[in-house]
Amino acid sequence: MTDTTTFQLSCPMPKFDFDVITLGHGSGGLLTHRLLQSGVFDVLKNELLDQQHDGASFELNGRTAFSTDSYVISPIFFPGGNIGELAIYGTVNDLAMCGAAAKYLSLSFIIEEGLSMEAFWTILNGIKQAVNKSGVSIVTGDTKVVEKGKGDQIFINTSGIGIIHPNAAIHHNRISVGDKIILSGNLAQHGIAIMSKRQGLTFETDIVSDTINLNHTIKLLLDLLGNKIKFLRDPTRGGLASVLNELAELRKLGFVIEQSLIPMDEQVEGACEMLGLDPLYVANEGLFVAIVAADAADAAIELLHKDANGINACIIGEVTATHPGKVMMKSSIGGHRIVGYLTGEQLPRIC
Repeated sequence: MTDTTTFQLSCPMPKFDFDVITLGHGSGGLLTHRLLQSGVFDVLKNELLDQQHDGASFELNGRTAFSTDSYVISPIFFPGGNIGELAIYGTVNDLAMCGAAAKYLSLSFIIEEGLSMEAFWTILNGIKQAVNKSGVSIVTGDTKVVEKGKGDQIFINTSGIGIIHPNAAIHHNRISVGDKIILSGNLAQHGIAIMSKRQGLTFETDIVSDTINLNHTIKLLLDLLGNKIKFLRDPTRGGLASVLNELAELRKLGFVIEQSLIPMDEQVEGACEMLGLDPLYVANEGLFVAIVAADAADAAIELLHKDANGINACIIGEVTATHPGKVMMKSSIGGHRIVGYLTGEQLPRIC
């Protein structure tokens, strides 16, 4: 049976006609109706979703941001979360990286027949919890069921729209020499939590995913520092190295980071060594990179250290005019090496 026991259900599961999802649940008929009415609409109830239309009508004031993403993680339940929470937090965070506060999300499921109702209900509860924490509303969506063997239990797509903070001016073109590189917390937590689950690795304490919403944390930064925050990005697939390489290439500037300054849990670091993984390329989900004006970097760190999502935040490097288009890392033993793009696929199905 799917391991759903680690998640606390806030909404008790009703009695369904079937113990598992069947193709009939995707037919658009009676089973679909019952699944949606007793499940999705009930758990995620709000004024706009209650219209049960193919779309949602609402008003927005100010500059807006829009984002979409699909989630295909395996396993769908992992230490610290599940695919439902991941799908909400992922899109909320993508909007936050634009300097926007997410308001409304769409939610679409592609479910493989045979997924247990228990697992689906746990995922729905994870979505509800993430929606509540993030302060967003699910306003429209879709459900499809595919035949056994044509999916991987469940895929989720979320799209979101949000209002850009009035102080935000997030764009890579604003990055300049002397800016500081801030990492908001411990590196590689999510990816190693997933890989540890897959490989059956055990540690003295559990390594759990850092999956969480970052929108409230970003708002605090923008409230205080405004356009001193020049760029934001969450280093998901491809990890920290990919984000910095993209920026170095776009701006034709150099990025220098120091290995000794990068925050990382000791057990995560040990797991990376055990699995032969470079943490710079491992996926993260509750972490962001901020490029900040030099005269605001200390204030940003001070603010982050007071926030639950930033207690381990560190300045890990700076932007330079040397080696334009490249990322350089100063190692803990004093040497230097070029940090390039990830070649091949290091961590499949991680987000």
